[in-house]
Amino acid sequence: MIQEYEPEATRRATGDAESSRASRGWWDRNADEYQSEHGGFLGDDRFVWGPEGLDEAEARLLGPDGSLRGLDVLEIGAGAAQCSRWLAAQGARPVALDLSHRQLQHALRIGADGLRPVQADAGALPFRDGSFDLACSAYGAVPFVADPVRVFREVRRVLRPGGRWVFSVTHPIRWAFPDEPGPEGLTVAASYFDRTPYVEQDERGRAVYVEHHRTLGDRVRDVVAGGFRLVDLVEPEWPSWNGQEWGGWSPLRGNLIPGTAVFVCERDERGPRGGAV
Repeated sequence: MIQEYEPEATRRATGDAESSRASRGWWDRNADEYQSEHGGFLGDDRFVWGPEGLDEAEARLLGPDGSLRGLDVLEIGAGAAQCSRWLAAQGARPVALDLSHRQLQHALRIGADGLRPVQADAGALPFRDGSFDLACSAYGAVPFVADPVRVFREVRRVLRPGGRWVFSVTHPIRWAFPDEPGPEGLTVAASYFDRTPYVEQDERGRAVYVEHHRTLGDRVRDVVAGGFRLVDLVEPEWPSWNGQEWGGWSPLRGNLIPGTAVFVCERDERGPRGGAV
């Protein structure tokens, strides 16, 4: 009988190529379980920004007037394209991009009417300059890349002037706490300022899962370096109706510390850091 190797969790340096390979492999292997476990909460055609349940239908972070009709929208890290399906229902023309082939298979399984699924890396978007009015990502790609500025500059490149880029990630403060939903997850266990990536690796030392930590200040500087202006930073509070646990997210922790950060950005026509692209 062959014993399956349990990946080793560690903190170590890792670059773009290793991070990308690990993410693609992990999501291809775990897409079925992820959609089975969380598909009910996400729905087939809802736009949820994170485990708290903040819904774009109410938050309207993609545009101040809430109108999306006729807009070309790029969703990065779309998974099974639940958010893109909601966008299509609002009259937008979404492209659902994901690194994982298996995740996009789930998008097709649920239904691809009004969607254009694309498999690609967020750091090398296969689109012409100025192809989209809007770009968005709910926990997709950004936490898993070694160089977020590269992704942001790619997003800026494919956006039209005045385009908005809205993305959510694990709130940076969570990196100081254990990833546990109960009381044990309420005690600081690591330095918030330790940017060393979290890596799960196989018996040969190859990364099979990678997540990168950036402080809140790092994220803001990355946004500016990527050629955007930060319009708003939303930290969703845990709602009373949400009694579910999702990994380290839970009502207990959600009522005490933030779990998600949503960055609302607009394309800076001066370019990254005020210079030309």
